[in-house]
Amino acid sequence: MDNQAEKKAAANLPSLVLAYIGDSVYELAVREHVVKSGVVKVGNLHDKAVAYVRAERQSALFTEIKALLSVEELEIYRRGRNAKGSHQPPHASVGTYRRATGLEALIGYLYLCREQERLDSIFAVLFRE
Repeated sequence: MDNQAEKKAAANLPSLVLAYIGDSVYELAVREHVVKSGVVKVGNLHDKAVAYVRAERQSALFTEIKALLSVEELEIYRRGRNAKGSHQPPHASVGTYRRATGLEALIGYLYLCREQERLDSIFAVLFRE
């Protein structure tokens, strides 16, 4: 499948499906980042990773990349943010959770489009200390 076909296929997926795959891609990127940062104790790895994957952090991190996104990427984010899901974590507001879902949808979309360089540039911003 060529890149245009992958983009079209990914763009036609439901937003929550993009967020589903994006959640996994983001989790793996976070774990890789935490390990590369030198943390080696499993409990510390978990604590540091949780700090990145919390809805509050994802929502806040979106503001760091918003200005860098294309119109197409912003549309994917908006679709994810506006998707109506049934899950609501107890420790996040609806708005915070939806913004985090939008970020995950964007990550899932870029992953399915095989846009690894773009993902790496976004992760570089998201993981700045």
